[in-house]
Amino acid sequence: MSTPQTTSTTAGHLIVAQLERAGIQRVYGVPGESFLDVLDGLHGSSIETVVTRHEGGAGFMALAEGRLTELPGVAMVTRGPGAANAFIAIHTAHQDATPMILFVGLIPVADRGRESFQEFDINAWFGSTAKKVVTLDDAASAARVVDDAIFTALSGRPGPVVIGLPEDVLVHAIESATVEPRTVARTEPAAVDLAGLETKLAAARKPLIVVGGEGWDQASSEALAGWASRHGVPVLADFRAYDAVPHSSDSYAGYLGYARSDANARRLDDADLLVFVGCVRADVLSDGYKRGLDAVTVVVHPDADLLGHFGRLDQHIPAHVTSFARALAATESAVDPEAGWLAGARADYEKFSTAQPDGGTHVDLAVVMEILKQEMDDDAIITYGAGNHSLWPARYLKHNTANSLAAPRNGAMGMGIPAAVAASLAYPGRQVISVAGDGCFLMNGQEMATAMGHGGKFIALVVDNGIFATIREHQEGHYPGRPSGTHMTNPDFAALARSYGGYGERVEKAEDFGAAFRRAVESGLPAVLHLPQDPATRSPKTASN
Repeated sequence: MSTPQTTSTTAGHLIVAQLERAGIQRVYGVPGESFLDVLDGLHGSSIETVVTRHEGGAGFMALAEGRLTELPGVAMVTRGPGAANAFIAIHTAHQDATPMILFVGLIPVADRGRESFQEFDINAWFGSTAKKVVTLDDAASAARVVDDAIFTALSGRPGPVVIGLPEDVLVHAIESATVEPRTVARTEPAAVDLAGLETKLAAARKPLIVVGGEGWDQASSEALAGWASRHGVPVLADFRAYDAVPHSSDSYAGYLGYARSDANARRLDDADLLVFVGCVRADVLSDGYKRGLDAVTVVVHPDADLLGHFGRLDQHIPAHVTSFARALAATESAVDPEAGWLAGARADYEKFSTAQPDGGTHVDLAVVMEILKQEMDDDAIITYGAGNHSLWPARYLKHNTANSLAAPRNGAMGMGIPAAVAASLAYPGRQVISVAGDGCFLMNGQEMATAMGHGGKFIALVVDNGIFATIREHQEGHYPGRPSGTHMTNPDFAALARSYGGYGERVEKAEDFGAAFRRAVESGLPAVLHLPQDPATRSPKTASN
Protein backbone atom coordinates (compact mmCIF):
# COMPACT_ATOMS: atom_id res chain seq x y z
CA MET A 1 0.00 0.00 0.00
CA SER A 2 1.45 3.30 -1.03
CA THR A 3 1.92 6.07 1.50
CA PRO A 4 0.48 9.40 0.36
CA GLN A 5 2.65 12.46 0.59
CA THR A 6 1.14 15.53 2.17
CA THR A 7 1.77 18.60 0.06
CA SER A 8 0.32 22.05 -0.39
CA THR A 9 -2.20 22.08 -3.20
CA THR A 10 -5.69 23.28 -4.07
CA ALA A 11 -8.96 21.43 -3.71
CA GLY A 12 -9.40 21.34 -7.49
CA HIS A 13 -6.01 19.72 -8.01
CA LEU A 14 -6.61 17.30 -5.13
CA ILE A 15 -9.83 16.11 -6.78
CA VAL A 16 -7.84 15.17 -9.88
CA ALA A 17 -5.16 13.44 -7.81
CA GLN A 18 -7.76 11.33 -6.03
CA LEU A 19 -9.41 10.37 -9.32
CA GLU A 20 -5.98 9.31 -10.59
CA ARG A 21 -5.36 7.23 -7.50
CA ALA A 22 -8.74 5.52 -7.96
CA GLY A 23 -7.76 4.46 -11.47
CA ILE A 24 -10.07 6.80 -13.41
CA GLN A 25 -8.74 7.05 -16.97
CA ARG A 26 -11.10 9.58 -18.55
CA VAL A 27 -13.43 12.40 -17.63
CA TYR A 28 -16.07 13.67 -20.04
CA GLY A 29 -17.28 17.22 -19.98
CA VAL A 30 -17.97 20.66 -21.30
CA PRO A 31 -15.69 23.28 -19.70
CA GLY A 32 -17.07 25.99 -17.45
CA GLU A 33 -15.62 28.88 -15.51
CA SER A 34 -17.02 27.43 -12.29
CA PHE A 35 -14.48 24.57 -12.16
CA LEU A 36 -11.40 26.08 -13.78
CA ASP A 37 -9.10 24.80 -11.04
CA VAL A 38 -10.15 21.21 -11.72
CA LEU A 39 -9.48 21.76 -15.42
CA ASP A 40 -6.07 23.13 -14.50
CA GLY A 41 -5.44 20.03 -12.39
CA LEU A 42 -6.27 17.86 -15.39
CA HIS A 43 -3.58 19.65 -17.41
CA GLY A 44 -0.67 17.23 -17.52
CA SER A 45 -2.66 14.61 -15.60
CA SER A 46 -2.70 10.93 -16.58
CA ILE A 47 -6.48 11.31 -16.94
CA GLU A 48 -7.68 12.08 -20.46
CA THR A 49 -10.05 15.04 -20.62
CA VAL A 50 -12.63 14.19 -23.28
CA VAL A 51 -14.12 17.48 -24.46
CA THR A 52 -17.69 16.80 -25.54
CA ARG A 53 -20.07 19.00 -27.51
CA HIS A 54 -23.00 18.89 -25.09
CA GLU A 55 -23.42 18.10 -21.42
CA GLY A 56 -26.03 15.46 -22.25
CA GLY A 57 -23.42 13.73 -24.40
CA ALA A 58 -20.84 13.97 -21.60
CA GLY A 59 -23.28 12.41 -19.15
CA PHE A 60 -24.17 9.58 -21.51
CA MET A 61 -20.48 8.88 -22.16
CA ALA A 62 -19.83 8.64 -18.43
CA LEU A 63 -22.88 6.42 -18.05
CA ALA A 64 -21.65 4.08 -20.80
CA GLU A 65 -18.18 3.87 -19.27
CA GLY A 66 -19.75 3.02 -15.91
CA ARG A 67 -21.73 0.23 -17.55
CA LEU A 68 -18.89 -1.22 -19.60
CA THR A 69 -16.01 -1.03 -17.10
CA GLU A 70 -15.37 -1.74 -13.43
CA LEU A 71 -15.32 1.91 -12.33
CA PRO A 72 -17.91 4.71 -12.44
CA GLY A 73 -17.81 6.95 -15.46
CA VAL A 74 -17.03 10.58 -14.62
CA ALA A 75 -18.57 13.70 -16.15
CA MET A 76 -17.87 17.36 -15.38
CA VAL A 77 -20.23 20.21 -16.20
CA THR A 78 -20.81 23.78 -15.17
CA ARG A 79 -23.58 25.19 -13.01
CA GLY A 80 -27.19 25.84 -13.96
CA PRO A 81 -27.67 25.21 -17.70
CA GLY A 82 -24.79 22.74 -17.84
CA ALA A 83 -26.19 20.74 -14.95
CA ALA A 84 -29.65 20.83 -16.51
CA ASN A 85 -28.32 19.37 -19.74
CA ALA A 86 -26.60 16.55 -17.85
CA PHE A 87 -29.73 15.65 -15.89
CA ILE A 88 -30.84 13.08 -18.47
CA ALA A 89 -27.80 10.93 -17.71
CA ILE A 90 -28.39 11.09 -13.96
CA HIS A 91 -32.00 9.98 -14.39
CA THR A 92 -30.86 7.15 -16.65
CA ALA A 93 -28.08 6.05 -14.30
CA HIS A 94 -30.53 6.03 -11.41
CA GLN A 95 -33.22 4.00 -13.15
CA ASP A 96 -30.70 1.73 -14.84
CA ALA A 97 -28.66 1.22 -11.63
CA THR A 98 -25.41 2.28 -13.30
CA PRO A 99 -22.44 3.79 -11.43
CA MET A 100 -21.40 7.28 -12.49
CA ILE A 101 -20.21 10.52 -10.93
CA LEU A 102 -21.21 13.99 -12.03
CA PHE A 103 -19.12 16.96 -10.90
CA VAL A 104 -21.01 20.24 -11.15
CA GLY A 105 -19.36 23.64 -10.79
CA LEU A 106 -21.24 26.00 -8.47
CA ILE A 107 -21.34 29.70 -7.64
CA PRO A 108 -19.07 31.00 -4.86
CA VAL A 109 -20.30 30.25 -1.35
CA ALA A 110 -20.80 33.94 -0.50
CA ASP A 111 -23.15 34.39 -3.49
CA ARG A 112 -25.68 31.78 -2.39
CA GLY A 113 -29.26 32.85 -1.91
CA ARG A 114 -28.99 35.95 -4.08
CA GLU A 115 -30.27 34.51 -7.36
CA SER A 116 -26.81 35.07 -8.74
CA PHE A 117 -25.77 34.12 -12.26
CA GLN A 118 -26.74 30.47 -12.97
CA GLU A 119 -27.53 29.78 -9.31
CA PHE A 120 -29.59 26.66 -8.63
CA ASP A 121 -30.27 24.29 -5.75
CA ILE A 122 -28.22 21.18 -6.49
CA ASN A 123 -29.92 19.11 -3.81
CA ALA A 124 -33.40 20.07 -4.98
CA TRP A 125 -32.53 19.23 -8.56
CA PHE A 126 -30.73 15.94 -8.10
CA GLY A 127 -31.77 14.76 -4.65
CA SER A 128 -34.69 12.66 -5.89
CA THR A 129 -32.75 10.74 -8.53
CA ALA A 130 -29.12 10.43 -7.38
CA LYS A 131 -27.84 8.01 -4.75
CA LYS A 132 -26.10 10.91 -3.05
CA VAL A 133 -25.67 14.64 -3.56
CA VAL A 134 -22.86 16.43 -1.74
CA THR A 135 -21.38 19.91 -1.97
CA LEU A 136 -17.67 20.39 -1.32
CA ASP A 137 -17.75 23.19 1.24
CA ASP A 138 -14.54 22.09 2.98
CA ALA A 139 -11.54 22.16 0.65
CA ALA A 140 -9.50 19.84 2.87
CA SER A 141 -12.17 17.13 2.40
CA ALA A 142 -11.81 17.01 -1.40
CA ALA A 143 -10.05 13.65 -1.58
CA ARG A 144 -12.37 12.01 0.93
CA VAL A 145 -15.45 13.31 -0.87
CA VAL A 146 -14.26 11.87 -4.19
CA ASP A 147 -13.40 8.52 -2.62
CA ASP A 148 -16.78 8.39 -0.90
CA ALA A 149 -18.53 9.15 -4.19
CA ILE A 150 -16.79 6.29 -6.00
CA PHE A 151 -17.56 3.90 -3.15
CA THR A 152 -21.22 4.95 -3.02
CA ALA A 153 -21.68 4.74 -6.79
CA LEU A 154 -20.40 1.15 -6.85
CA SER A 155 -21.85 -0.24 -3.61
CA GLY A 156 -25.10 -2.17 -3.24
CA ARG A 157 -27.45 -1.10 -6.01
CA PRO A 158 -25.11 1.01 -8.17
CA GLY A 159 -26.13 4.49 -9.19
CA PRO A 160 -25.09 8.10 -9.75
CA VAL A 161 -23.46 10.46 -7.27
CA VAL A 162 -23.46 14.23 -7.80
CA ILE A 163 -20.74 16.47 -6.33
CA GLY A 164 -21.14 20.24 -6.25
CA LEU A 165 -17.95 22.29 -6.55
CA PRO A 166 -18.17 25.93 -5.41
CA GLU A 167 -15.65 27.78 -7.54
CA ASP A 168 -14.09 29.65 -4.60
CA VAL A 169 -13.62 26.49 -2.51
CA LEU A 170 -11.75 24.83 -5.39
CA VAL A 171 -8.90 27.35 -5.23
CA HIS A 172 -8.38 27.20 -1.45
CA ALA A 173 -4.78 26.23 -0.67
CA ILE A 174 -4.69 23.23 1.64
CA GLU A 175 -2.22 20.89 3.27
CA SER A 176 -3.79 17.58 2.36
CA ALA A 177 -3.25 14.34 0.52
CA THR A 178 -5.10 11.68 -1.39
CA VAL A 179 -6.66 8.83 0.55
CA GLU A 180 -6.47 5.10 0.08
CA PRO A 181 -9.47 4.07 -2.06
CA ARG A 182 -11.99 2.03 -0.14
CA THR A 183 -12.64 -1.50 -1.34
CA VAL A 184 -16.19 -2.21 -2.46
CA ALA A 185 -17.44 -5.44 -0.94
CA ARG A 186 -18.53 -8.22 -3.28
CA THR A 187 -20.90 -10.05 -1.01
CA GLU A 188 -20.83 -13.83 -1.09
CA PRO A 189 -23.94 -16.01 -0.77
CA ALA A 190 -24.08 -17.70 2.62
CA ALA A 191 -24.23 -21.50 2.84
CA VAL A 192 -27.72 -21.28 4.35
CA ASP A 193 -28.84 -19.13 1.40
CA LEU A 194 -27.57 -21.64 -1.13
CA ALA A 195 -29.19 -24.47 0.81
CA GLY A 196 -32.53 -22.66 0.73
CA LEU A 197 -32.21 -22.13 -3.00
CA GLU A 198 -31.31 -25.80 -3.51
CA THR A 199 -34.49 -26.85 -1.75
CA LYS A 200 -36.56 -24.65 -4.03
CA LEU A 201 -34.74 -25.86 -7.15
CA ALA A 202 -35.33 -29.49 -6.19
CA ALA A 203 -39.07 -28.85 -5.88
CA ALA A 204 -39.38 -26.95 -9.17
CA ARG A 205 -40.52 -28.41 -12.48
CA LYS A 206 -40.39 -25.19 -14.49
CA PRO A 207 -37.56 -23.12 -13.00
CA LEU A 208 -36.48 -19.95 -14.78
CA ILE A 209 -33.47 -17.70 -14.22
CA VAL A 210 -33.72 -13.99 -15.10
CA VAL A 211 -30.41 -12.10 -15.29
CA GLY A 212 -29.72 -8.39 -15.39
CA GLY A 213 -28.09 -5.44 -13.70
CA GLU A 214 -24.43 -4.51 -13.60
CA GLY A 215 -21.20 -6.16 -12.51
CA TRP A 216 -21.07 -9.20 -14.80
CA ASP A 217 -17.78 -10.37 -16.22
CA GLN A 218 -17.00 -13.09 -18.72
CA ALA A 219 -16.18 -15.71 -16.10
CA SER A 220 -19.41 -15.20 -14.13
CA SER A 221 -21.50 -15.01 -17.31
CA GLU A 222 -20.14 -18.30 -18.58
CA ALA A 223 -20.34 -19.93 -15.14
CA LEU A 224 -24.05 -19.18 -14.71
CA ALA A 225 -24.90 -20.12 -18.29
CA GLY A 226 -22.93 -23.36 -17.95
CA TRP A 227 -24.74 -24.36 -14.75
CA ALA A 228 -28.10 -23.58 -16.34
CA SER A 229 -27.24 -25.64 -19.42
CA ARG A 230 -26.16 -28.65 -17.35
CA HIS A 231 -29.34 -28.55 -15.26
CA GLY A 232 -31.87 -27.75 -17.97
CA VAL A 233 -32.85 -24.29 -16.70
CA PRO A 234 -33.63 -21.54 -19.25
CA VAL A 235 -32.02 -18.12 -18.74
CA LEU A 236 -33.85 -14.95 -19.79
CA ALA A 237 -32.34 -11.47 -19.80
CA ASP A 238 -33.93 -8.40 -18.29
CA PHE A 239 -34.67 -5.45 -20.58
CA ARG A 240 -31.44 -4.04 -22.07
CA ALA A 241 -29.30 -6.51 -20.12
CA TYR A 242 -28.86 -8.86 -23.07
CA ASP A 243 -25.09 -9.18 -22.57
CA ALA A 244 -25.34 -10.72 -19.08
CA VAL A 245 -24.86 -14.27 -20.40
CA PRO A 246 -23.48 -15.50 -23.75
CA HIS A 247 -26.11 -16.08 -26.42
CA SER A 248 -24.07 -19.02 -27.71
CA SER A 249 -25.04 -21.01 -24.59
CA ASP A 250 -27.99 -23.31 -25.16
CA SER A 251 -29.36 -22.09 -21.81
CA TYR A 252 -30.00 -18.58 -23.18
CA ALA A 253 -33.61 -18.16 -24.24
CA GLY A 254 -33.97 -14.48 -25.07
CA TYR A 255 -35.22 -11.48 -23.16
CA LEU A 256 -38.13 -9.93 -21.32
CA GLY A 257 -39.50 -6.42 -21.41
CA TYR A 258 -40.51 -4.32 -24.39
CA ALA A 259 -40.67 -6.26 -27.68
CA ARG A 260 -40.17 -9.62 -25.92
CA SER A 261 -41.52 -12.70 -27.63
CA ASP A 262 -44.99 -13.91 -26.73
CA ALA A 263 -43.37 -17.26 -25.97
CA ASN A 264 -41.21 -15.72 -23.24
CA ALA A 265 -44.16 -13.83 -21.80
CA ARG A 266 -46.00 -17.15 -21.48
CA ARG A 267 -42.87 -18.78 -20.07
CA LEU A 268 -42.70 -16.16 -17.34
CA ASP A 269 -46.30 -16.97 -16.39
CA ASP A 270 -45.76 -20.74 -16.57
CA ALA A 271 -42.64 -20.85 -14.38
CA ASP A 272 -43.07 -22.28 -10.89
CA LEU A 273 -39.72 -20.86 -9.67
CA LEU A 274 -38.21 -17.53 -10.68
CA VAL A 275 -34.62 -16.74 -9.72
CA PHE A 276 -33.70 -13.13 -10.44
CA VAL A 277 -29.93 -12.59 -10.52
CA GLY A 278 -28.73 -8.98 -10.48
CA CYS A 279 -32.19 -7.58 -11.23
CA VAL A 280 -35.69 -7.48 -9.75
CA ARG A 281 -39.23 -8.04 -10.99
CA ALA A 282 -39.98 -4.51 -12.11
CA ASP A 283 -42.71 -3.13 -14.38
CA VAL A 284 -41.02 -3.46 -17.79
CA LEU A 285 -39.94 -7.03 -17.20
CA SER A 286 -43.39 -8.04 -15.94
CA ASP A 287 -45.43 -6.29 -18.66
CA GLY A 288 -46.64 -3.61 -16.27
CA TYR A 289 -46.79 -5.67 -13.05
CA LYS A 290 -48.98 -8.31 -14.72
CA ARG A 291 -46.80 -11.36 -15.43
CA GLY A 292 -44.74 -13.81 -13.44
CA LEU A 293 -46.36 -12.94 -10.13
CA ASP A 294 -47.38 -16.38 -8.85
CA ALA A 295 -44.15 -18.37 -8.92
CA VAL A 296 -41.89 -18.99 -5.95
CA THR A 297 -39.50 -16.03 -6.15
CA VAL A 298 -35.82 -15.74 -5.24
CA VAL A 299 -33.91 -12.49 -5.77
CA VAL A 300 -30.11 -12.48 -5.79
CA HIS A 301 -29.00 -8.89 -5.36
CA PRO A 302 -26.66 -6.98 -3.01
CA ASP A 303 -29.22 -4.21 -2.45
CA ALA A 304 -30.91 -4.75 0.92
CA ASP A 305 -33.87 -2.60 -0.13
CA LEU A 306 -34.48 -4.36 -3.48
CA LEU A 307 -35.59 -1.06 -4.97
CA GLY A 308 -38.12 -1.62 -7.74
CA HIS A 309 -39.04 -5.21 -6.87
CA PHE A 310 -42.75 -5.94 -7.11
CA GLY A 311 -44.78 -8.83 -5.79
CA ARG A 312 -43.89 -12.11 -4.19
CA LEU A 313 -40.54 -12.61 -2.50
CA ASP A 314 -39.76 -15.97 -0.92
CA GLN A 315 -36.00 -15.54 -0.52
CA HIS A 316 -33.52 -12.72 -0.84
CA ILE A 317 -29.88 -13.72 -1.30
CA PRO A 318 -27.74 -10.61 -0.70
CA ALA A 319 -24.87 -11.41 -3.04
CA HIS A 320 -22.97 -9.87 -5.93
CA VAL A 321 -23.69 -11.49 -9.30
CA THR A 322 -20.11 -12.68 -9.79
CA SER A 323 -19.93 -14.28 -6.35
CA PHE A 324 -23.29 -15.96 -6.77
CA ALA A 325 -22.48 -17.28 -10.24
CA ARG A 326 -19.26 -18.85 -8.98
CA ALA A 327 -20.98 -20.40 -5.98
CA LEU A 328 -23.86 -21.78 -8.04
CA ALA A 329 -21.53 -23.17 -10.69
CA ALA A 330 -19.72 -25.16 -8.01
CA THR A 331 -22.92 -26.96 -6.97
CA GLU A 332 -24.62 -29.97 -8.51
CA SER A 333 -28.24 -29.21 -7.82
CA ALA A 334 -30.99 -31.80 -7.68
CA VAL A 335 -33.17 -29.80 -10.03
CA ASP A 336 -35.27 -31.94 -12.37
CA PRO A 337 -37.12 -29.73 -14.84
CA GLU A 338 -40.03 -30.92 -16.93
CA ALA A 339 -38.98 -32.70 -20.12
CA GLY A 340 -38.38 -30.22 -22.92
CA TRP A 341 -38.52 -27.15 -20.68
CA LEU A 342 -35.09 -25.85 -21.74
CA ALA A 343 -35.10 -27.26 -25.29
CA GLY A 344 -38.44 -25.60 -26.03
CA ALA A 345 -37.24 -22.26 -24.68
CA ARG A 346 -34.07 -22.37 -26.75
CA ALA A 347 -35.95 -23.36 -29.90
CA ASP A 348 -38.34 -20.45 -29.43
CA TYR A 349 -35.40 -18.08 -29.02
CA GLU A 350 -33.63 -19.32 -32.15
CA LYS A 351 -36.81 -18.88 -34.16
CA PHE A 352 -37.53 -15.44 -32.71
CA SER A 353 -33.97 -14.19 -33.28
CA THR A 354 -33.78 -15.28 -36.92
CA ALA A 355 -35.01 -12.45 -39.09
CA GLN A 356 -37.44 -12.75 -41.94
CA PRO A 357 -37.68 -9.86 -44.42
CA ASP A 358 -39.86 -7.04 -43.14
CA GLY A 359 -40.85 -5.90 -46.61
CA GLY A 360 -41.77 -2.31 -47.43
CA THR A 361 -39.81 0.25 -49.37
CA HIS A 362 -36.19 1.36 -48.98
CA VAL A 363 -33.84 -0.63 -46.71
CA ASP A 364 -35.18 -3.79 -45.06
CA LEU A 365 -33.65 -3.62 -41.59
CA ALA A 366 -34.25 -7.31 -40.84
CA VAL A 367 -32.13 -8.27 -43.83
CA VAL A 368 -29.49 -5.79 -42.68
CA MET A 369 -29.35 -7.42 -39.24
CA GLU A 370 -28.78 -10.86 -40.73
CA ILE A 371 -25.93 -9.48 -42.84
CA LEU A 372 -24.51 -7.61 -39.85
CA LYS A 373 -24.42 -10.78 -37.76
CA GLN A 374 -22.05 -12.26 -40.34
CA GLU A 375 -19.90 -9.15 -40.68
CA MET A 376 -19.47 -7.96 -37.09
CA ASP A 377 -16.80 -9.15 -34.66
CA ASP A 378 -17.91 -11.65 -32.03
CA ASP A 379 -16.86 -9.33 -29.18
CA ALA A 380 -18.27 -6.16 -30.76
CA ILE A 381 -19.84 -3.60 -28.45
CA ILE A 382 -23.36 -2.58 -29.45
CA THR A 383 -24.95 0.72 -28.46
CA TYR A 384 -28.32 2.25 -29.18
CA GLY A 385 -30.75 4.71 -27.70
CA ALA A 386 -34.51 4.52 -27.34
CA GLY A 387 -37.05 4.14 -30.10
CA ASN A 388 -38.32 1.62 -32.61
CA HIS A 389 -34.89 1.42 -34.27
CA SER A 390 -33.62 -0.43 -31.19
CA LEU A 391 -36.07 -3.30 -31.68
CA TRP A 392 -33.99 -4.81 -34.50
CA PRO A 393 -30.57 -5.01 -32.80
CA ALA A 394 -32.16 -6.05 -29.50
CA ARG A 395 -33.92 -8.93 -31.19
CA TYR A 396 -31.40 -10.14 -33.73
CA LEU A 397 -27.83 -9.27 -32.73
CA LYS A 398 -25.84 -11.68 -30.57
CA HIS A 399 -23.89 -10.94 -27.41
CA ASN A 400 -21.26 -13.49 -26.42
CA THR A 401 -18.99 -11.15 -24.47
CA ALA A 402 -19.83 -9.57 -21.13
CA ASN A 403 -20.07 -5.77 -21.12
CA SER A 404 -20.89 -5.56 -24.81
CA LEU A 405 -24.13 -3.56 -24.67
CA ALA A 406 -24.76 0.05 -23.69
CA ALA A 407 -28.39 1.09 -24.10
CA PRO A 408 -30.79 2.97 -21.81
CA ARG A 409 -33.14 0.87 -19.71
CA ASN A 410 -35.22 3.96 -18.92
CA GLY A 411 -35.92 4.77 -22.56
CA ALA A 412 -33.74 7.87 -22.85
CA MET A 413 -33.23 8.99 -26.44
CA GLY A 414 -29.84 10.23 -27.56
CA MET A 415 -27.61 7.74 -25.74
CA GLY A 416 -26.43 5.60 -28.64
CA ILE A 417 -23.82 7.88 -30.25
CA PRO A 418 -22.21 9.18 -27.02
CA ALA A 419 -22.14 5.60 -25.71
CA ALA A 420 -20.35 4.53 -28.88
CA VAL A 421 -17.75 7.27 -28.40
CA ALA A 422 -17.10 6.17 -24.81
CA ALA A 423 -17.00 2.49 -25.73
CA SER A 424 -14.44 3.12 -28.45
CA LEU A 425 -12.21 5.04 -26.04
CA ALA A 426 -12.54 2.50 -23.22
CA TYR A 427 -11.93 -0.47 -25.55
CA PRO A 428 -9.88 0.80 -28.50
CA GLY A 429 -9.20 -2.73 -29.71
CA ARG A 430 -12.86 -3.72 -30.01
CA GLN A 431 -15.32 -3.00 -32.78
CA VAL A 432 -18.13 -0.63 -31.77
CA ILE A 433 -21.44 -0.55 -33.62
CA SER A 434 -24.25 1.88 -32.88
CA VAL A 435 -27.76 1.51 -34.26
CA ALA A 436 -29.42 4.92 -34.14
CA GLY A 437 -32.83 6.18 -35.05
CA ASP A 438 -32.98 9.46 -36.92
CA GLY A 439 -34.46 11.24 -33.91
CA CYS A 440 -32.02 9.58 -31.53
CA PHE A 441 -29.01 10.48 -33.69
CA LEU A 442 -30.05 14.11 -34.00
CA MET A 443 -30.08 14.52 -30.22
CA ASN A 444 -26.37 13.82 -29.82
CA GLY A 445 -24.94 13.11 -33.26
CA GLN A 446 -22.63 16.11 -32.86
CA GLU A 447 -20.52 13.90 -30.60
CA MET A 448 -18.96 12.55 -33.78
CA ALA A 449 -16.79 15.64 -33.42
CA THR A 450 -15.72 14.35 -30.01
CA ALA A 451 -14.77 11.01 -31.54
CA MET A 452 -12.75 12.77 -34.23
CA GLY A 453 -10.96 14.86 -31.63
CA HIS A 454 -10.04 11.97 -29.35
CA GLY A 455 -9.35 9.10 -31.73
CA GLY A 456 -12.58 7.20 -31.18
CA LYS A 457 -14.10 5.19 -33.97
CA PHE A 458 -17.38 3.39 -34.42
CA ILE A 459 -19.88 2.54 -37.12
CA ALA A 460 -23.34 4.06 -36.74
CA LEU A 461 -26.30 2.67 -38.65
CA VAL A 462 -28.74 5.58 -38.84
CA VAL A 463 -32.28 4.33 -39.46
CA ASP A 464 -34.09 7.16 -41.22
CA ASN A 465 -37.89 6.91 -41.41
CA GLY A 466 -38.62 10.63 -40.93
CA ILE A 467 -40.85 10.16 -37.90
CA PHE A 468 -40.75 9.57 -34.18
CA ALA A 469 -41.89 6.03 -34.87
CA THR A 470 -42.59 4.81 -31.33
CA ILE A 471 -44.85 7.74 -30.58
CA ARG A 472 -46.45 7.60 -34.04
CA GLU A 473 -47.29 3.95 -33.35
CA HIS A 474 -49.01 4.86 -30.07
CA GLN A 475 -50.71 7.75 -31.82
CA GLU A 476 -52.11 5.50 -34.53
CA GLY A 477 -53.63 3.28 -31.86
CA HIS A 478 -55.31 6.10 -29.92
CA TYR A 479 -55.88 8.76 -32.59
CA PRO A 480 -55.97 6.97 -35.96
CA GLY A 481 -55.54 9.11 -39.02
CA ARG A 482 -54.46 12.17 -37.02
CA PRO A 483 -50.65 12.30 -36.92
CA SER A 484 -49.47 15.21 -34.83
CA GLY A 485 -46.07 16.27 -33.59
CA THR A 486 -44.28 13.16 -34.82
CA HIS A 487 -42.88 14.20 -38.24
CA MET A 488 -39.21 15.08 -38.75
CA THR A 489 -37.32 16.77 -41.55
CA ASN A 490 -33.93 15.10 -41.70
CA PRO A 491 -30.52 15.98 -43.12
CA ASP A 492 -28.32 13.88 -45.35
CA PHE A 493 -26.76 11.85 -42.53
CA ALA A 494 -23.91 10.52 -44.67
CA ALA A 495 -22.95 14.04 -45.73
CA LEU A 496 -23.20 15.17 -42.11
CA ALA A 497 -20.73 12.48 -41.06
CA ARG A 498 -18.32 13.56 -43.80
CA SER A 499 -18.59 17.17 -42.64
CA TYR A 500 -17.11 16.07 -39.30
CA GLY A 501 -14.24 14.36 -41.10
CA GLY A 502 -15.75 10.89 -40.70
CA TYR A 503 -16.91 8.32 -43.22
CA GLY A 504 -20.45 8.58 -44.58
CA GLU A 505 -22.38 6.47 -47.08
CA ARG A 506 -26.03 6.20 -48.01
CA VAL A 507 -27.27 2.63 -48.47
CA GLU A 508 -30.37 2.39 -50.64
CA LYS A 509 -30.86 -1.40 -50.62
CA ALA A 510 -30.29 -4.00 -47.90
CA GLU A 511 -28.29 -6.15 -50.34
CA ASP A 512 -25.70 -3.38 -50.55
CA PHE A 513 -25.21 -3.16 -46.80
CA GLY A 514 -22.46 -5.76 -46.39
CA ALA A 515 -20.07 -4.07 -48.81
CA ALA A 516 -20.88 -0.65 -47.34
CA PHE A 517 -20.19 -1.93 -43.82
CA ARG A 518 -16.82 -3.29 -44.90
CA ARG A 519 -15.93 0.05 -46.46
CA ALA A 520 -16.87 1.79 -43.21
CA VAL A 521 -14.64 -0.60 -41.24
CA GLU A 522 -11.74 -0.10 -43.64
CA SER A 523 -12.01 3.69 -43.37
CA GLY A 524 -10.74 3.57 -39.79
CA LEU A 525 -12.94 6.58 -39.01
CA PRO A 526 -16.13 7.27 -37.11
CA ALA A 527 -18.65 6.23 -39.74
CA VAL A 528 -22.31 6.67 -40.57
CA LEU A 529 -24.27 4.35 -42.84
CA HIS A 530 -27.48 6.16 -43.71
CA LEU A 531 -30.32 3.62 -44.02
CA PRO A 532 -33.63 5.05 -45.29
CA GLN A 533 -36.51 2.95 -43.96
CA ASP A 534 -40.15 2.68 -44.92
CA PRO A 535 -42.01 4.87 -42.38
CA ALA A 536 -44.81 2.29 -42.30
CA THR A 537 -42.47 -0.37 -40.90
CA ARG A 538 -42.96 -0.19 -37.15
CA SER A 539 -41.24 -3.30 -35.80
CA PRO A 540 -39.55 -6.51 -36.92
CA LYS A 541 -41.75 -9.01 -38.73
CA THR A 542 -40.98 -12.70 -38.40
CA ALA A 543 -42.84 -15.96 -38.22
CA SER A 544 -42.47 -15.97 -34.44
CA ASN A 545 -44.04 -13.13 -32.46
